[in-house]
Amino acid sequence: MQKIFDAIKNIAIIGLSPNPTKDSYQVALYLQNQGLNIIPIYPKEDFILHKKVYRTYTQAIQETPIDCVVIFRKSEACLNITKEIVQCSLLPKVIWLQLEIINQDAKKLAESKNIIFIQNQCIKIQHQKLYYNVD
Repeated sequence: MQKIFDAIKNIAIIGLSPNPTKDSYQVALYLQNQGLNIIPIYPKEDFILHKKVYRTYTQAIQETPIDCVVIFRKSEACLNITKEIVQCSLLPKVIWLQLEIINQDAKKLAESKNIIFIQNQCIKIQHQKLYYNVD
């Protein structure tokens, strides 16, 4: 896990809600406070956490190379999201599906492109375990 966190600086967050009570917002805020650059991807809003919001991954990658994609969407949506990601010329190092989000077809597709695929784990919790010994 240490190698993964060492390799990521720009993190696209698909499904980042502007609502501060939502998990996606709390996770993004935490990552931002850790010095990581978040790139919000959401169908509405112009800014979330003072960052420009993109409608799609394809739009976001045009302006910033993305190291990691964190997905806060239903499991069924993850294969289509992964298809969009792997069609881009610059691939992320990691695709990370949050807690209770699992899609084996998306995993196979990502891994066929040498992208590390993590599912059913919270990036915030894993970061806290690694850097702050929080269980």
